[in-house]
Amino acid sequence: MTQRALSRLDQLIVGIDRVLRTLADTPGEERRPSPARDLPRSELDDAERRHAAGLMRVNHSGEVCAQALYQGQALTAKLPEVRAEMEHAAEEEIDHLVWCRQRLDDLNSHTSYLNPLWYGLSFALGAGAGLVSDRVSLGFVAATEERVCQHLQTHLEQLPEADRQSRAVVQQMLTDEAKHAQTALAAGGLDFPAPVKTAMSLVAKAMTASSYRL
Repeated sequence: MTQRALSRLDQLIVGIDRVLRTLADTPGEERRPSPARDLPRSELDDAERRHAAGLMRVNHSGEVCAQALYQGQALTAKLPEVRAEMEHAAEEEIDHLVWCRQRLDDLNSHTSYLNPLWYGLSFALGAGAGLVSDRVSLGFVAATEERVCQHLQTHLEQLPEADRQSRAVVQQMLTDEAKHAQTALAAGGLDFPAPVKTAMSLVAKAMTASSYRL
């Protein structure tokens, strides 16, 4: 059976549903089981648990931003194939969102109270990039994923050695995000100049510091 193409109204309704699910921490079912699923429970002291929770809270906020970014870009993408690519990437990121939430639950912690703010800002940035051009939109994805890979690598170095579960999740996220960056560039994304990437890194650091605590 041929699948009916979604109208603009359909796309708007689907988009609103995704917003509500993302911010309510019910984004959907992961397509892949968590890398931490079969690992033994980590024995952490209170300081290690709080630190691991802070890092995983940052990672969860980053995935909230990814959902918003891709949804904003899909809304304003010019070409159907670019819109489809953004929607597919958002679906893949749901795995990360669910995995991070599971780890926060295991660590007896919570997601960031600032997530609605990060979602709104990221959606606006994604939609704005899409309005400029698909090439800029794809380039923004690539540059963003590069920044994400940098902070995930840092988290691998900072997570407690005993927290094998969180480390497994972050390692798989790092592999996936690097692939997303390469895919966006291969699809024709603009390779942003270094000053733009530096500015993006500064914004990411502000988000990281806030979400770690809140």
